[in-house]
Amino acid sequence: MKENEFKTINPATEETIATYEYMTEEKAFTAVDMCHEAFLHWKTKSAEARGKIIKNIGKALNEHKEELAKLMTDEMGKLLKHSNQEIELCASICKYTATEGMKRLQSEERSLPNGGRGIIQYAPIGVIYGIQPWNFPTYQVIRYAIVNLMAGNGVLLKHAKNVTGTALKLKEIFEAAGLDRNIFTVLVIDHDLSDKIITHKYVRGVTLTGSSGAGKHVGKKAGEALKKTVLELGSNDAYLVLDDADIDLAAKVSAQGRLYNNGETCVAAKRFIVVESVYEEYKEKFLNIMNSKPYGDPMDEKSKLGPIARKDLRDELHEKVEKSVAKGAVILCGGEMPEGKGYYYPSTVLDNVTPGQPAYDDELFGPVASIIKATNNEDAMRIANDSRFGLGGGIFSKDVEGAITLAKNHFDTGMVNINGFGLAHPNMPFGGVKNSGYGREHGGFGIREFINVKSIVIPA
Repeated sequence: MKENEFKTINPATEETIATYEYMTEEKAFTAVDMCHEAFLHWKTKSAEARGKIIKNIGKALNEHKEELAKLMTDEMGKLLKHSNQEIELCASICKYTATEGMKRLQSEERSLPNGGRGIIQYAPIGVIYGIQPWNFPTYQVIRYAIVNLMAGNGVLLKHAKNVTGTALKLKEIFEAAGLDRNIFTVLVIDHDLSDKIITHKYVRGVTLTGSSGAGKHVGKKAGEALKKTVLELGSNDAYLVLDDADIDLAAKVSAQGRLYNNGETCVAAKRFIVVESVYEEYKEKFLNIMNSKPYGDPMDEKSKLGPIARKDLRDELHEKVEKSVAKGAVILCGGEMPEGKGYYYPSTVLDNVTPGQPAYDDELFGPVASIIKATNNEDAMRIANDSRFGLGGGIFSKDVEGAITLAKNHFDTGMVNINGFGLAHPNMPFGGVKNSGYGREHGGFGIREFINVKSIVIPA
């Protein structure tokens, strides 16, 4: 293999899917220039005209669902049914953006104190650069690309290299649905060249989904160039099981929230903080469910858990489990590196999780759950907020109004689920606080992240 080439590997079989070649700097910069040229035309289209194309993209995603879902599962190992669900969510995001989201772009008029007239226009700003991870290969792209295309911006994508096939397939689907050529551009580049793209004169904003470390790096690079960023970073989301919780429901939803997408989700349930009075009952029921979720071929509808996306990621996950055990954590199930083909990792539950362990402090990106005992409801809320992260979280309680009050006034995260688990909703904002980043996507908020709020004043 040439020095400027890389392979994509099926994590279930360890077989090569395809070989790709990185772009040269000249080719990448030319692609940015062409995206800018396309933007100059795209921005002149009416919101209605752009909305029609966005709707068509949603329809095209469903039309190509079978091949796209299989490609995603081949490239990163998610269960095939989860790939299908991801595409359905993406289609609904397109529909929402082209209807309700469009309303956030409508100009406003205001009367001025001196009797004049003011107009507020929400204008596109140019080319937006998106750096996206592999765990939701289609959704991560749709989440930022569709709103920015709707707003009239151009869009660049640097996808994780192990899902390069999905990135290129999306470009193909977008253009087949009627999107202007080059207005959505895939850059197959390495990290060094990516830093140069951030500072390119035609790039006006940067959005990243990734680790806190990556967020700090990209935020610094963009900040030095005076470019706005939206950062959706990692987390170790806490789910509280309060003393009045429905334990059967809590155990069931906890397992779902921990294992969905093979546990490789930034907003997955990761730390389960259980009040002492219900701790043993919850632990038994949760453990029984987690033990009943064996891993297997993600293409097989009987499988409950697919492989970790890459070998290095599995090694990193296992290392964090071992370090937690060395510092006092107890493995209740799983926790052993499997033999054989595929980067599989078993459903794992850790008990006796305390500060100083990776299972308490860090993000474990895979099917590993941390159970933490709290003395009472107040202590559970304290432990939940004892984190440098703040993306999402959850509360299990029969007192729904009381849980809502906790969520509003005390939970220091961007999103909170009450008696349930959910990844994203097109009409609700998505994003976090603290080391989980800043900025919002979905719910009509993302469409205004990279626009020029232009003030036009007409005197009386």
